[in-house]
Amino acid sequence: MLLPTSATPVTDATAAPERRQAPPPSAEAGERQAPTGRDPFLDNAKYLAIVLVAVGHAWEPLREGSRTVTALYTLVYAFHMPVFAVIAGYFSRGFEATPRKLGGLLKRTVLPYVLFETAYTFFTRWSSEDPDRPVTLLDPLYLTWFLAALFIWRLTSPIWRTVRRPLPWALTIAALATLSPSIGDDLDLQRVAQFLPYFVLGLCLKPEHLRLLHRREARLLAAPVLACALVVAYWAVPRMNYAWFFHNDSATALGAPVWSGPVMTLATFGCSVTLVCAFLAWVPGGGRWFTTLGAGTLYAYLLHGFLAQAAEHWGLYRLPWLHQPAGVATVTLLAAVVITFLCAPAVQRPFRRVLERRMRRYPELTRGEPLPNAVRSP
Repeated sequence: MLLPTSATPVTDATAAPERRQAPPPSAEAGERQAPTGRDPFLDNAKYLAIVLVAVGHAWEPLREGSRTVTALYTLVYAFHMPVFAVIAGYFSRGFEATPRKLGGLLKRTVLPYVLFETAYTFFTRWSSEDPDRPVTLLDPLYLTWFLAALFIWRLTSPIWRTVRRPLPWALTIAALATLSPSIGDDLDLQRVAQFLPYFVLGLCLKPEHLRLLHRREARLLAAPVLACALVVAYWAVPRMNYAWFFHNDSATALGAPVWSGPVMTLATFGCSVTLVCAFLAWVPGGGRWFTTLGAGTLYAYLLHGFLAQAAEHWGLYRLPWLHQPAGVATVTLLAAVVITFLCAPAVQRPFRRVLERRMRRYPELTRGEPLPNAVRSP
């Protein structure tokens, strides 16, 4: 199964200094606090978002013939990758193009990209009808697009911080991308450009903005917003092409008139940001049993793709009972359990060690930058 949109679930020891020093945006009395100085709210958000990524991928083969599953799928895809892009932008506020920070960026994006792009190519040769697919680093395969996007976004973040009113400019770039079917597949630049506004929005956020989402009023509004969004998604299933939320095609490629590209850029951005806010409003601000799992979302995101592709290769989704309500519930629960396991530190550790060994040959780039137990972005 080749993922039509995202991606899944996040890097950085390059987080802004103020993030490390500020208290959690919504720590309430009686909540456990993370002992490492990390912000438990953001780790909680990443874990819950990566669960939605895995569940969305698990629902993908179940959409046909089910309006309810398709509506749920559309709702999840409307905001799960925007959540990660916003968080990636928030963590990039302190990024500077110094040798040390660039070394950390290479270690956390480029090296995983090379390793997983190669691995996915060989895996796809086995699991699909494309046994001759070449190994290329210019055409991101399946989930690796987010690593390419994160590298480009973060590399440009110092520029965005110098631009006055960067968000309108980012939206302009995204809108122009929908008019340009010739952008091509190199580094998946179509998707990189269309998701750019969410990253830039994260760059513009401050801790006090996140605190606003944990006011009682925000939480009270979040539930009806999500409920209404689900109703609208159900209504829209036969009337709208949900691929607009994938942000990986131009307007003409989606069979729409050219002028609709910029219009849908603004419409989907407004919709997705509203849902991101509603989602974050319900994310707990203090330590929970899953808080430490939020530090391992990148490799969980990359690894679960192998399982998703294998399930389709083996024809598991052809079992009739999986397309019944009980089957959909089982698939949903299994996806959540599997992604939770893949976020565990014991699963993450071997991959960090591999990357550490690869980067030891460049000590001048990474001195003082050990790979943390926290990958900050899918």
